[in-house]
Amino acid sequence: RAGQELAASRGDLIETMASETGKTIAEGDPEVSEATDFAHYYAEQALLLEQVDGATFTPFALTVVTPPWNFPVAIPAGSVLAALAAGSAVIIKPASLSKRSGAVMVEALWRAGVPKDVLTLVQLGDHKLGQQLVSHPLVDQVILTGGYETAEMFRSWRPDLRLHAETSGKNTIIVTPSADFDLAAADVVKSAFGHAGQKCSAASIVILVGSVAHSQRFLGQLVDSTTSLRVGYPQDAITQMGPIIEPANGKLLRALTTLSDGEKWLVEPKKLDDKGQLWSPGIRSNVQPGSEFHLTEYFGPVLGIMHAKTLAEAIDFQRAIDYGLTSGLHSLDPAELAQWLDGVEAGNLYVNRGITGAIVQRQPFGGWKRSSVGAGTKAGGPNYLFGLGQWTPDDAAAAPEERRLDPSVGSLLSAAKPDLNEEQWNFVHTSALRDAEIWAIEFGIVRDPSGVGVERNLFRYLPMPVTVRHSPGAPFAELVRVLAAAKLAGSRVHLSSAAPLPAGLSSELQSVDVTVETEAEWLARAGRGELATSRIRLIGGDRTAFAEATSGNVDLAVYASPVTTAGRVELLPFLHEQAISITAHRFGNPDELSAGVI
Repeated sequence: RAGQELAASRGDLIETMASETGKTIAEGDPEVSEATDFAHYYAEQALLLEQVDGATFTPFALTVVTPPWNFPVAIPAGSVLAALAAGSAVIIKPASLSKRSGAVMVEALWRAGVPKDVLTLVQLGDHKLGQQLVSHPLVDQVILTGGYETAEMFRSWRPDLRLHAETSGKNTIIVTPSADFDLAAADVVKSAFGHAGQKCSAASIVILVGSVAHSQRFLGQLVDSTTSLRVGYPQDAITQMGPIIEPANGKLLRALTTLSDGEKWLVEPKKLDDKGQLWSPGIRSNVQPGSEFHLTEYFGPVLGIMHAKTLAEAIDFQRAIDYGLTSGLHSLDPAELAQWLDGVEAGNLYVNRGITGAIVQRQPFGGWKRSSVGAGTKAGGPNYLFGLGQWTPDDAAAAPEERRLDPSVGSLLSAAKPDLNEEQWNFVHTSALRDAEIWAIEFGIVRDPSGVGVERNLFRYLPMPVTVRHSPGAPFAELVRVLAAAKLAGSRVHLSSAAPLPAGLSSELQSVDVTVETEAEWLARAGRGELATSRIRLIGGDRTAFAEATSGNVDLAVYASPVTTAGRVELLPFLHEQAISITAHRFGNPDELSAGVI
């Protein structure tokens, strides 16, 4: 009903976004569709929470949602609906620059039947009130979409805060000599200047490989497409690029007006109104590796051009950025596609198309590195709801079917078996069977759940290095169970153990970095920033003590739920989600470019 009510409110929502944030009709319309998609998708996904063998889901009582202004309907709706679908009550505080849009969205949910004592809308004009809300002990978790610095601020208020955050982006598109230059230029401009560049997924840099840097055709198309954009306010129906949300200042003003050493304006941006909100788009060329513009996120209509001798060097330029939200490639060479897929570090990848406009289920959205805080599960994806509550063992679950285990997992279990009693062995063996079951149908395969045809929308999981801490008093069988999940995922493990490992298991883990240390030593080492990974799986111990020892470091994602036999739950800490969208046609004809690559 919420989805239906949002769709019925399309006109009011578009009008409010245009008036309040400067969104054009063409930009606001798909945002309402996305909000509607979130409602229907999460309603279906919520049913899956009750179908996990080996674990029981318990919702957190209260979630605070703090959305951004740049997507004032879709992101607030998605965050609120996810928490509601997971069984949590919600307090939403829309961004001050888009509070009316948030209010109209919430009113639609109320009309659909969401009780007002389950979904509460607040406006807080005082910074101290915002701090009190986020840090209040009755708040179980916060869903944030905003800057990385905002996530750091929230954790400084409350180090043990459960924070699910999609943060910043500094996104690039690589164009190689084998690309379709006309298509590439159009997609770069659309990705850079849609929403006036105020998307966390917007293209901020285009990296030209080899001869592309001197291609008059590509550069000419880029300039023509940029300078022909009709810039104005959304009240004018022909407007293609609207205003920025508020007058340019700080680093954005610098990006729009000031060049660094060696840079030149290919297209110089111009201020078009007295308020300083309307700017023509700009392109600066010869951006240098390691420069401010290469590494800094700007929320506005300005694009930088970098030159790379080879595709490998271009990938290095991408990887040098602290963020990993979206990334694009324009190439018609399957070998280049394979090389890029193996090297790029971002949560959402786009090939021969624009790098913005993620669609629920088709391209679940969420980044890597400093573009994500918390578990890193993607909004609009199959695992997002799983992190919005607590999982506990379900001993009454039906036994899994016997199946052949991965050889590395079987070897690990055999090494540990002499030190397990019958009950403990059944626990780890059942866990391994459930891991193998979900691996075969979800985590171990590349899937295209949408099957659009003209576009391949692939979803895959890649192994993630993890530090596992086995605290005093935690059962040995739980350590074996967690290590078995890591083995199947192919994850590199760094193990901290309160006690020496049995000889058999120790011999099996010769390639694992093992540290035997007390709880105090473990917390001290974590507090000094000496952990080798950004993901931590705690077995036993005290999650709050770890958070306080690390001062709530937002670069660390901590998994502290009780250990269960559910592979659907226990494999997630060891896996990175990645969505890959590849245009699969050329001028309407099927294109098999990627078929032999992925």
